[in-house]
Amino acid sequence: MSSSAVTQGFCCRECQEIVADDGHLQTQLSRESGKFVSDKKGLHVYLRKMLHRRRSTIPNSLSSHEKSTLDTIRNWETIKGKRALLCGVTYDKQKYKLKGTNYDVIKMRELLMLRFKFPSASIHILAEMDSHPHPTKRNIQEALRWLVKDNQHGDSLVFYFSGHGLRQPDFFDDEVDGFDETICPLDFRTEGMIIDNEINDTIVRPLKKGVKLHAMIDACHSGTILDLPHVYSTKERRWIDNKPPSGVYKGTSGGHAISISACEDNQLAADTSAFSDTGKQMEGAMTYTFRKALLEDSKATYASLLASMQNEILAAKKKCFSLRGLFHRERVQAPLLSSSKEFDLKEAFVL
Repeated sequence: MSSSAVTQGFCCRECQEIVADDGHLQTQLSRESGKFVSDKKGLHVYLRKMLHRRRSTIPNSLSSHEKSTLDTIRNWETIKGKRALLCGVTYDKQKYKLKGTNYDVIKMRELLMLRFKFPSASIHILAEMDSHPHPTKRNIQEALRWLVKDNQHGDSLVFYFSGHGLRQPDFFDDEVDGFDETICPLDFRTEGMIIDNEINDTIVRPLKKGVKLHAMIDACHSGTILDLPHVYSTKERRWIDNKPPSGVYKGTSGGHAISISACEDNQLAADTSAFSDTGKQMEGAMTYTFRKALLEDSKATYASLLASMQNEILAAKKKCFSLRGLFHRERVQAPLLSSSKEFDLKEAFVL
């Protein structure tokens, strides 16, 4: 394909991965400049269509099994108090398969039950395991609605995602950096990604007074995946304004949403065996350091948690472990904290 050819799709500027209109991943690079080449008008029109896809499912497009799975998720019991949704996507049989996400989900479930006393029945998992619904786009969307359904004062909600994340241009002036962040469901090549705007609308906006949501996102480009209006800078030790330039409201309905992401919006996360005793078990670097910090310190604060996670990653890098990036990059970053409101990081970390 010549460098002057037109490609309609959306891409991660860092990874140069493009999802085309036919659902296939492809990469088009200019031989002269090494930059992504596309017809800007065509790309703009295509992305607007993608962003405005109807969220409602078309009954005739679903198999009987898919309908049954969605019904099962809709009928999950909305247990009062503690509730969690854990998503792990391996993208099995794909060239971008991840090997540690199922393990991540299992270990996170153990952490919630042992460290934070979540009842087993209050934790639901979407993963490519026979015993669980698969993390397709429709299933994740329905499960997110379940997570915040009928939330009330005193509820502690958890959303965990381990998988791929990408970015796409923002045409509505909602993003300070000009890009929407996304998570990639199992079927994102055909059904599309789930963007930060939708995640904010689904699980942040409905939070009522006295409800707290914690999201832990182990994926590339995940820094502001919940579109929360405040981001904490560990370097400057202060909260930074992340409100949309458009002025649209991204907060809650009185509750508190907190997100811990594997990296900043323009950075990459890592799936690694560096922390395994055997050197063989793959897992998310963010997930491992998050669990380790909380299991070793029963009185952890948000500040000590972030510091411990960052120190653990730096120590591993100094030992020359290979922290392989999700898109075959050899860099890994420190976790990022964002919130629907500013708060003191000396506060105890409690789920």
